[in-house]
Amino acid sequence: MDQTADPIVYVIDDDEAVRDALTILLECCGMRVEGYGSIAEFSRAQHPQRKGCMILDLHLPGVSGLDYLASRPSECEIPVIMISGKADARVRACAERMGVLAFLEKPLSDEALLANIRAAFGRA
Repeated sequence: MDQTADPIVYVIDDDEAVRDALTILLECCGMRVEGYGSIAEFSRAQHPQRKGCMILDLHLPGVSGLDYLASRPSECEIPVIMISGKADARVRACAERMGVLAFLEKPLSDEALLANIRAAFGRA
């Protein structure tokens, strides 16, 4: 089976424990996962021909999640699920205007996360 055709969940969070926990959860659900600690790390490794979705932390070193959404290349149409431990209504509304599929607060609900990933795979 050609795994390069399978959708990938790109987890971008500077907290290694969060990345590891999400990777374990998603791999146990049969998903392919790639984890990155920053937007710069993700950008260096990204393959635009791949399909999937992105779990993007709001607060990242260097380029924040919102900054990335505002400046990401138009050819990068990967659906985004934004996550944050702290965000106010203004930030949430801004992210939604930028097209995030969902905005989830940490600690994450496994059920809500998995439902949103399935929805993202349907859009990818």
